[in-house]
Amino acid sequence: MPSRRIAVLADSDTRWKWGASVAREIAPGHALDAYFLRGRTTPTERQLAEIGIVPDTQREVPATELVDDEELAGADAVVMALAGGTTLSLTHSLGLAWEGREERPITLSGYVGVVYEKMVDGLMTRAGTDVVLANSAYDAERFRSAFASVGVDPDSVVECALPFLGGAPYQPSPDRPFTVTFAVQPSVPKGRESRLLLLGRAAAHARRHPDRLVLVKLRSLPGEQTTHVESNPYQQLIEALAEPAPANLQLVYGNMGEVLDRTDLLVTVSSTAALEAMHRGIPTAILTDFGVREAHGNHYFLKSGCLASWDDIDVGALPQPDPQWADAQGIGKLDPYAAARVRLAALRAPGPMPPLRPYYTPQRAGIYLGDVLRRNGFDEKGRPLPAPLGTAGSGPVKSAVRRFAGRGAKKLYRVGYQRVAPTLRRWGAV
Repeated sequence: MPSRRIAVLADSDTRWKWGASVAREIAPGHALDAYFLRGRTTPTERQLAEIGIVPDTQREVPATELVDDEELAGADAVVMALAGGTTLSLTHSLGLAWEGREERPITLSGYVGVVYEKMVDGLMTRAGTDVVLANSAYDAERFRSAFASVGVDPDSVVECALPFLGGAPYQPSPDRPFTVTFAVQPSVPKGRESRLLLLGRAAAHARRHPDRLVLVKLRSLPGEQTTHVESNPYQQLIEALAEPAPANLQLVYGNMGEVLDRTDLLVTVSSTAALEAMHRGIPTAILTDFGVREAHGNHYFLKSGCLASWDDIDVGALPQPDPQWADAQGIGKLDPYAAARVRLAALRAPGPMPPLRPYYTPQRAGIYLGDVLRRNGFDEKGRPLPAPLGTAGSGPVKSAVRRFAGRGAKKLYRVGYQRVAPTLRRWGAV
């Protein structure tokens, strides 16, 4: 009997964490194949090591190579841990490439965290995958309603929860100082002055409470990229503080779950880490210092009971989420992926699977679909667009270049794309 395999297509470190975690939940006995899409946010080896999920096989490829990948076509399931436009492009192109096969992989899509903006935009690009995972009852209701209104099967939406909600329940420890963890985000807030002010408040809290340890949980090293671009890393801003950082303020990397193991209060603007902390019973403060705004995503937590400012935290606030709100967000749910496993088993029942087709077709939204396909390197027939003149083609020459260039070429590409280019853009803006 051939080995069972599940493939995860991921275009950033956070999406790999989500997709690989989902794969482990829905297909625990399957081999895990990782396809990292080549681009600005391709995860680095350090980022992958920090996440800690090691695939059985891994490759770094452009999205356009996937349409002719026989190993991908032979997988039992494919988790599309991708941006919406890429998901749409691959659903369209793989659907055409796999047409006529007796069997094809079951496709799944979803969201890395809370869906607080552009819900319809993102949802309609995921429509057409066999399963659309909703991280909460709240999201499932919204997704099904939107699908039903446009004629997409609402049963393709399956309620689950964020797959990395886990870890031991919170217990205060007398063996360490009370620890406040500020979970930073790459682009919330975005501007340098706002980020500097936020870091300054964390430092001020550390000075006000010398008996506490204040951790600034960083997402990436300077020059690394995540799902969202980080223009003003905190590890550089700390040098610009009006006063030197106190000794009990520390910048830390590492797996979020491990950092939460020693956290007594999680502070963030709107990071998904808030849900991880709430799930474990760790007091969690959603910052209001810059307002409660859609642009910052903290409006999602309006009914949570956890909105607080640094002033509140300075005087001892330890917010806990409202139980009804927490339940609607999938927090504390037991075996949240049981329904997804049942859905996959039903789709794998004997008989032909329906063709894989997105909601957006050339007939329904040809202009929009064509633009999305071109941005991702495909034509309307789902085939790779011709390489521009002067660029490397495919076949033996391309393979040889990759074989001999190896890791050095990748590093040079990333340094140019992730470090030099952003620096030149900043200089150009001065």
